[in-house]
Amino acid sequence: MLTLSAPAFAQTASAQKAPRYGSFGVDLSAQKASVKPGDDFWTFANGGWADRVQIAPDRGSAGFGTELSIEAEANVRAILDDMAKNPATYGASGRQVGDYYASWMDEAGIEARGTAPLKPYLGRIAGVKNLQDLQVLFATVGYASPVELGILPDLADPTRYTAMTGQGSLGMPRDYYLLEGAKYDAFRTAYRAYVQRVQELAGIPNASAKADAIVALETTLAKSQWSPAESRDIAKLNDPQSIAGLEKKAPEFDWALMLKTAGIETAPTIIMGQNTAVTAAGKILVATPLATWKDYLAYRFVSDHAQFLPKAFDDTRFDFYSKTLGGVQVKRDRWKRGVQLVNGSLGEAVGAIYVAKYFPPASEKQMGELIENLRAAYQERIQGSSWMDPATKTAALAKLAAFEPRIGHPASYIDYSSMQVVRGDLLGNAMRASEFEHQLQLQRFPKPVDRSLWDMTPQTVNAYYNPLSNQITFPAAILQAPFFDPNADPAVNYGAIGAVIGHEMGHGFDDQGSQFGPTGKFENWWTDAAKKAFAERTAALSTQYNGYEPIPGTKVNGALTLGENIGDLGGVEAAYGAYQKYQAKHGKAPVIGGLTGDQRFFLAYAQAWQTKVREESQRQALLTDPHSPAMFRVNGIVRNVDAWYTAFNVKPGDALYLAPEKRVHIW
Repeated sequence: MLTLSAPAFAQTASAQKAPRYGSFGVDLSAQKASVKPGDDFWTFANGGWADRVQIAPDRGSAGFGTELSIEAEANVRAILDDMAKNPATYGASGRQVGDYYASWMDEAGIEARGTAPLKPYLGRIAGVKNLQDLQVLFATVGYASPVELGILPDLADPTRYTAMTGQGSLGMPRDYYLLEGAKYDAFRTAYRAYVQRVQELAGIPNASAKADAIVALETTLAKSQWSPAESRDIAKLNDPQSIAGLEKKAPEFDWALMLKTAGIETAPTIIMGQNTAVTAAGKILVATPLATWKDYLAYRFVSDHAQFLPKAFDDTRFDFYSKTLGGVQVKRDRWKRGVQLVNGSLGEAVGAIYVAKYFPPASEKQMGELIENLRAAYQERIQGSSWMDPATKTAALAKLAAFEPRIGHPASYIDYSSMQVVRGDLLGNAMRASEFEHQLQLQRFPKPVDRSLWDMTPQTVNAYYNPLSNQITFPAAILQAPFFDPNADPAVNYGAIGAVIGHEMGHGFDDQGSQFGPTGKFENWWTDAAKKAFAERTAALSTQYNGYEPIPGTKVNGALTLGENIGDLGGVEAAYGAYQKYQAKHGKAPVIGGLTGDQRFFLAYAQAWQTKVREESQRQALLTDPHSPAMFRVNGIVRNVDAWYTAFNVKPGDALYLAPEKRVHIW
């Protein structure tokens, strides 16, 4: 039997504190009772809220995720303000954080310095005389490149690091260069104007002609690059090569020079991700005039660092990326952006203080119990699977047992003492922060992989699964209502944070994560029969999502979102199973507010995805984001869950109804 701690979830009514939302943890005023649950469950749970809420003019979306992020920002701001005023109180890292934040907030100083901070970087680009000089910059921190270089755990042996290369970033999402229609024509026209304006602000001559050449170059690169959906395919991305192998596949690049410049020349193998795009980039390298590459690097450097420059640069970047592409109407308050900047550069120094102030140790204990309950639920579901053979079940259970949960914060924090921060040198600070991160990677490169490292700060409202270490991680900032509320009804915690826990565990068994074993090694633990049955089920789920159309003419990409959809589906079903185990131990849940325990479970899940998004932001996400829109993370999932039909008496004829044989059950 699964159990939960009595202090957390079985308090008496007189002793229990009030939950943050509603009388039991769900905001019933958010509902739209006129909508049948079986026709549109997301709107049934959230429609009243959606009708009355307005997206803030400085945001692309509204919802619980946004609210918690705003709360975390305010908490971090209080820390940063004090660090900026009293840096000595916080030691070396406190002074660094305070000076960085103060440099960001010094708008008058930024204006006074004008474009002078750009000169050494643009001068270095101007000094490029040949392809060798150009490729040195390609491999140098802070400069754009048609191919990227980096390190990651070796897929064949995740206890050690290896080098990797892949396609470089572009000025717009790849598909914005390629899709036809008036909407995308307008985006391309706006982008070309942006490229010209950025150069003009930097004092670069002949900006119009250079803009034409730069956009043409990026368009050529885009045509050969892999799509976001293709870039999810781990098996195709995993193309390990020696330097000789790279030279054979993309001989136009001086790989020895670039790897040495990046500090990773000792790697015995280099994973060539998106290999055909890298090969094509080599051909584009030599077919493009050196002058165009230099213009491209200069433009990209200014654009990529516009937020660290005078207001005219910052406003121009906002107008294109946030307003035109994202639909956001107003730039966010400077302090909010400063919080984001410091979190990105010195995040764990801030996180240590954030955890001490805002993360109660009791939450860590309660989360640990919930995670083990979800692990037990997955174990039962795997053991009872009708489509897996015994050998694959045994392997899946071994991987499940090896899951390593991390809750709240890392065991130790990054030491930033060697990073130089200078008040009054914002661009320099940003460049040194990037270089510090690069040097940190190089220090780790020859050593065994450190499994204690985190990819998110404690103050991040999110969670993740890392297939290369088989770890699930839940930062402190997400462990708040509505996701996790120790004072809420158990059904609410199971439906909200329980589904999140199950989702992250589910990534270990999604279409990509399932290709990694218990230690994080890229390996096949499937029999052919089980793999075929799995592919049939995941294909059916992908087909379902291909039919959803959040914006007229733009549908959900079932292949791009498949991993997240598998995580959602497995997460909800495992969380529901765990909740039933809880009731078996503590007794059947009472009716509260006219709702059964099962109804409260599914409402909590739906309200956790209470989100409203601007059309422009939604369009960009549909083309680039592996997550489905919030409405379909609810409606697209519950229609496959048998218990939801019973809980809300969903019948044939209801819009979301699927016949039992059409429902997808994977984990």
